[in-house]
Amino acid sequence: MLLNNIDKEKPIHFVGIGGTSMSGIAEIVFSMGFQVTGSDANMSTTTERLAKSGIKIINGHHAENVEGSSLVVYTAAIKQDNPELVHAKELGIKCMERAEFLGEITKLYDDTISICGTHGKTTTTSMISLAFLEAGKDPTVQVGAEIRQLNGLNYRVGNSPFFILESCEYVRSFLKFHPKTVVLLNIEEDHLDYYKDLDDIKSAFRDFVSLVPEEGFIVVNSDDSDCMDVVKEAKGKVVTIGIKNKSADFYADNIRINDNGFYEFDVHNRECVFTISLSVPGYHHIYNALSTIATGMSYHIEMEILQKALHEFTGASRRFEYVGQCNGARIFDDYAHHPTEIKATIEAASKMKYHKLWVVFQPHTYSRTKALFDDFIHSFTKADQLVLIDIYAAREPFDETISSKMLADEINKKYNNCIYLPSLEDSEKYLKENLQENDLLLTIGAGTVTKIGYQLINKD
Repeated sequence: MLLNNIDKEKPIHFVGIGGTSMSGIAEIVFSMGFQVTGSDANMSTTTERLAKSGIKIINGHHAENVEGSSLVVYTAAIKQDNPELVHAKELGIKCMERAEFLGEITKLYDDTISICGTHGKTTTTSMISLAFLEAGKDPTVQVGAEIRQLNGLNYRVGNSPFFILESCEYVRSFLKFHPKTVVLLNIEEDHLDYYKDLDDIKSAFRDFVSLVPEEGFIVVNSDDSDCMDVVKEAKGKVVTIGIKNKSADFYADNIRINDNGFYEFDVHNRECVFTISLSVPGYHHIYNALSTIATGMSYHIEMEILQKALHEFTGASRRFEYVGQCNGARIFDDYAHHPTEIKATIEAASKMKYHKLWVVFQPHTYSRTKALFDDFIHSFTKADQLVLIDIYAAREPFDETISSKMLADEINKKYNNCIYLPSLEDSEKYLKENLQENDLLLTIGAGTVTKIGYQLINKD
């Protein structure tokens, strides 16, 4: 294994160390006793935290940063002409993309539990992690958001065989991992800048579940026919969950909403019935909770512990996260960027009490906006007022054939509830002038839209 042969007298250097996933991985290997250095083009609270922990942080990408390193790890966002990568190759230093390196970490654990799917990975990874912690199983954790119960971090280093890992399908990166258990939440069209179509996406998930050994588990959403299709030839034991499918190994019924706007439901398995009470809004979290229960019970965690862990889970950062108030209006922020996620988030908000429901949406990538354009049109029907801001390009070059203005025009033809305001600043000004007491504002998107809520509460 790679990490067993690394010279601990030389640092592992992380290019782009300030990213959510990279920072957590860096701290995990640092806690294992490896020397770690890292560079980033932007200093942040994350890089500040890493520096305080003892990791050497360098502002900017410079060729000399990699000199003396044993290994260079980089994110997919780093281009191959990056001066650090170029110089590392000139020096003969091994360079490894983030997912491949994370796969090497999974080899160090006897039991890696990988949570995958188009939606819900972060929340379900968080729920399962808390259940394992509550059960005293001391897992190592890598998740895509900061979690209060992980001391406000997105990772944890444990001292057990268990590694609980959020596993993303983009560019088939999860195929680098070595899971013993896979939790498969759902499959939909996404990342169409990489995948050709839904069949191509399913082929990636099919390859991923095939990595699970015979003694492992595959927890799968039986209400999703595409999920069930990809697990047909899996070697591991398939454990099914569902709401519609009452023949699933774990299914929910008697679903109701309590006075706080959170779902409660009964969970049936072949042995008994238990009641689950959630503390996060949204019907979709029933599936996440069922996946947590099925995983936990497969690892002999008692239902009483699972009930407690799920009730105490109040959400991950940027997952229907409460931000504060402006003009007496409550503001929540969510990472949703796919039509299905957006509908689920707005549906959860619609169950709450408010005078007027506002949504600010920043589309994420030109390719996704174009590929799912028709679905986006119908994603905001329950919003009283939608504000669309310009597309967040992320990794993509400008595409003049698609824009938020085009999307706003089509939404207004159907629903007449949208206003197009290009920038964050335009939106902040408009909201400050128009939000009223008892309104509810959702800022939605995977880019910089999250800044709006914090700007509004700071100006209030």
